[in-house]
Amino acid sequence: MNTKAYFGKFGGQFVPETAMSALIELENAYESIAKTKAFRKELKNLLKTYVGRPTPLYHAKRLSEHYGHEIYLKREDLNHTGAHKLNNALAQALLAKKMGKKKIMAETGAGQHGLATATAAALLGLECDVYMGACDAKRQALNVYKMKLLGANVVEIEDGLKTLKEATTAAIQAWVNEIETRFYVIGSAVGPHPYPKMVKDFQSVIGKEAKKQLKKIKAKADFVIACVGGGSNATGIFSAFLDDKNTKLIGVEAAGLGVDTPYHAATLTKGMDGIIHGMKTIVLQDQYGMILPVHSISAGLDYPGVGPEHAYLKDIKRVQYYAVTDDECINALKRLSELEGIIPAIESSHALAYLEKLCPNLKGKKTIIVNVSGRGDKDMDTVINYKKGTIYG
Repeated sequence: MNTKAYFGKFGGQFVPETAMSALIELENAYESIAKTKAFRKELKNLLKTYVGRPTPLYHAKRLSEHYGHEIYLKREDLNHTGAHKLNNALAQALLAKKMGKKKIMAETGAGQHGLATATAAALLGLECDVYMGACDAKRQALNVYKMKLLGANVVEIEDGLKTLKEATTAAIQAWVNEIETRFYVIGSAVGPHPYPKMVKDFQSVIGKEAKKQLKKIKAKADFVIACVGGGSNATGIFSAFLDDKNTKLIGVEAAGLGVDTPYHAATLTKGMDGIIHGMKTIVLQDQYGMILPVHSISAGLDYPGVGPEHAYLKDIKRVQYYAVTDDECINALKRLSELEGIIPAIESSHALAYLEKLCPNLKGKKTIIVNVSGRGDKDMDTVINYKKGTIYG
């Protein structure tokens, strides 16, 4: 067994034999190209001058007054394209170009990873296909238009629930069919090795910045909170704090209409060990191992699996995972908008919503970081038309 491919018992490479050569090629390129000083220097320059890093660690004073604790927001919403996704997509696209690939492809739910990949492709002169569930494409129409404007070919998937799971399955199939010429830019910390570790590496800039920014203001984080679907923004910010025993890490999933209903995407809360999309992880499945349908107001969180490192971090109890409902999420989005003039993405609003549960039970004033993984421009139609109890997907 390739122990490098695992986080504890989770991870691995559960793919057809036809895909193994591409994974071996990718791992070799990641080690020999992406870890060199020259690559990191080029990437760092692009992150600074093109993406707009470092993103601020913002002291949300009115939100802090509301909750009675010091709340800081890591402002990934201020990145170019409006989310954390470009950190990883740009790095993978740059690696693809160094490998001599002419065409990249991606799956997307909320559209932010697709948008980031299309943006990176335009910057670097690469062809780009983006696979997206038809249901997600409809509720994220603005991002679909942006991707097309950037020159990407958006492939809408009509199978199943027409959401992220189906888009990912279709993308993997297309990748296997043209494996020698395509580079698959996976958007979250999921999939077969080396993707989860590679995505963690490329998103770790979030946590490194946050820790440096805390040090500058002579503060220490008591809690770090991030939303979790596949889990890339969370693994990015958690990575810098994993060894800090006094910092509690909290991942927040989508409870949809409630974890005791069939309409949720709370994988770590209700799932079991299983295999999905080339990895062993925790999966929402029935007693026969069939993948269950998922629901969330968030197109970026309605995924029946989760990154294998998150499954491992739950298993060893280093991170606590909870779930919040669609209604709690919308209330949190409105609260931040009204108190701070910041409109967060629906995904990020799940993390913000957990403050409502956490803060009243804390003794003494605490310092809390919430990773605002994206901005809410893409979600305005959903917010405007939201009615409690709406079923999405």
